[in-house]
Amino acid sequence: MTFVVNAESAESTGSSEPLRLPGFDDLDRDWLRARASVKWHRPGPDLLPAWVADMDFPTPPAVTDALRDAVERRDLGYPDWPDGSPLRVAFARRMTDRYGWSAGADRVREQTDLIQCLQLILHLATSPGDAVAVQTPNYPPFLATLSTMGRLAVPIPMQDTDEGWRMDFAALDASVTQSGCKVLVLVNPHNPTGRVLTRPELEELAALARRHDLLVISDEIHSELVYAPHRHIPFASLSPDTARRTVTLTSATKAFNLAAIRCAVTHYGPDRLLALRDAQPPDLYGTVSPLGVVATEAAWRNGDAWQRELLTVLDRNRRRVEQVLRAQLPHLRHHTPEATYLAWIDARPLGLEEPPVERVRKAGGVLLDGGSPFGLGADGFLRLNFATSHAVLEDILAGLTRAFEADV
Repeated sequence: MTFVVNAESAESTGSSEPLRLPGFDDLDRDWLRARASVKWHRPGPDLLPAWVADMDFPTPPAVTDALRDAVERRDLGYPDWPDGSPLRVAFARRMTDRYGWSAGADRVREQTDLIQCLQLILHLATSPGDAVAVQTPNYPPFLATLSTMGRLAVPIPMQDTDEGWRMDFAALDASVTQSGCKVLVLVNPHNPTGRVLTRPELEELAALARRHDLLVISDEIHSELVYAPHRHIPFASLSPDTARRTVTLTSATKAFNLAAIRCAVTHYGPDRLLALRDAQPPDLYGTVSPLGVVATEAAWRNGDAWQRELLTVLDRNRRRVEQVLRAQLPHLRHHTPEATYLAWIDARPLGLEEPPVERVRKAGGVLLDGGSPFGLGADGFLRLNFATSHAVLEDILAGLTRAFEADV
């Protein structure tokens, strides 16, 4: 692929047509629908899917080449990892190269995915009935995990301001004090709003965590999908105190479209938690697949050029979503995401009698996500996945417009 720098939408570049990139904008819909993965398979042939957080783009060539090489070498035996997988060093190198954070490789452990990472930390650090602070709206499997594990979710609502979504630190302070919770699940960059916390905001959060002696479980899986001028800062990188109280969760799966490889990493800041984790039976929580390690290493080592093109396409698409909403659906409230490939859209001003997800499905032929599974205050919201080709996105936006055209 040819690297394209800082592409923008047609209206901002002055060109008559938006940029198209091979490998991203030449998607074959028969190929998309023929895949067995849930995004296109579950909705069936009559709906355009823009719901689950998978991208439509093919796997990065660096990853497919590495996987093909492993299979062709018949290198599928037991791995020789006496000191842990190569991901430990690869993660530490990635954090240094990307963010200047010296994350110790010896504090990294592998898991199959981020949900398992969260569940393991909650199992080790909390007990049923314990309160856990969490931003709302939030990733539904995280909220479902708290419920299933019997932890009391203490919602910290994100604030919708004229400048965009903001974290309410006063509400967090008050809620932590009232509930006595000692754990905060931080999602930054935030799913579903796309907000990226600034350094001053993170420092305020770190001071609050120190004041209340909070363990911070920081989900940073969207960190490599941030749009300039915004910048991701790992929470644990702020100070030695913050590092000692932070568990960082991440994976290459989101930024390189590799969900099925089932491979994630956890960086343990607290000594006690790392010791508890290592005292568990070694295979109690499963072991990561060697092919998952191969794919992740390849993505982090050789996938940056592909990822830059990806961000060019996603930046164009997020601007296109904003353009259509402003021009054709001005009653829907929306802030252009600072990260992720997810748009969080407030349909409450329309006063619909049915959930907007259902309206878009029936009247627009598009399957979106949203509503109550995202937590307190999420009813009336839509989450739209714009990680697709220009042509597919245009049809998704046409369906969205069609669904609400009688209401605006």
